[in-house]
Amino acid sequence: MIAILKHGTTEAQTQHLVDWLKQQNLDVHISEGKEVTVLGLIGDTSAVDMDLLGSLEIVDAVRRVSEPFKKANRKFHPQDTIVDVGGVKIGGGSFAMIAGPCSVESEEQIIEVASAVKASGANLLRGGAFKPRTSPYAFQGMQGEGLKLLLKAKKATGMPIVTEIMNISTLDLFADVDLIQVGARNMQNFDLLKELGKTKKPILLKRGLANTLQELLMSAEYIMSEGNEQVILCERGVRTFETFTRNTLDLSAVPSLHQLSHLPVVVDPSHATGKSWLVPPMAYAAAASGADGIMVEVHNNPSCALCDGAQSLTPPQFDQVAQKVRKIREVLA
Repeated sequence: MIAILKHGTTEAQTQHLVDWLKQQNLDVHISEGKEVTVLGLIGDTSAVDMDLLGSLEIVDAVRRVSEPFKKANRKFHPQDTIVDVGGVKIGGGSFAMIAGPCSVESEEQIIEVASAVKASGANLLRGGAFKPRTSPYAFQGMQGEGLKLLLKAKKATGMPIVTEIMNISTLDLFADVDLIQVGARNMQNFDLLKELGKTKKPILLKRGLANTLQELLMSAEYIMSEGNEQVILCERGVRTFETFTRNTLDLSAVPSLHQLSHLPVVVDPSHATGKSWLVPPMAYAAAASGADGIMVEVHNNPSCALCDGAQSLTPPQFDQVAQKVRKIREVLA
């Protein structure tokens, strides 16, 4: 349930109403916009008298919200959320270009790629230290040492870093990571999501391989319900009957998620397609669909990459993509 307050309601009046609602064993989420304040009522609202609440002098309207996700719901928070990642803003018209190798392989490699993508306009550096792989015999990442190399690249370039966490036990190692990524396989690792909700870190939450948009938003709700509302959603393709591409990129998810939620939405065309030649057109389509950012894998020598070389762009290829994405956004502005 939400209560929309009238324009001009004072802070004291709002607080008085909030206190009254909390006395009815409800949690209240306050969303203050330029023109309107929305109170989101969380809990058992079946006993709330809608007519009484709606008759109050400061209340403009009362509506029930049927969706199970509350804090992630745009009805609770009409304004776009803008997430600040180390000074880089994502959402609300601010676009992020996240780029870097699938896996950190050496100090030379990560710094070379970081410098190249920054020169092309990327503002966040991605790189895998802990790698979830389908095969237990595949390269699993440099793990703690990989995190140290990412931090060296951050120091060398000034770029905030994005990397994936695999389980709760390694959370302490992520103290200096600017944006913690939850991969598709962990989207419904609810214990991990709850722990991340207790941190102050921005979280990049990837859609699961076969999950609905509502399930993605419910996973975001796990994080937000613990107090961390700095969540960025990521569409990275879903598994379908099609086998030509690695996954099927669901670009309709971008405007759909924007309709349902106030959270920023970025697109990962690299994991979605699995083919480097498909990454540029899908990156352009993501920008045209209204995404708040793209996440692209870039390697200085894809043919020798230890992980996902087939879907990685070279730095010159990424430079062309970045230029065209900026032009597409200019046209849409």
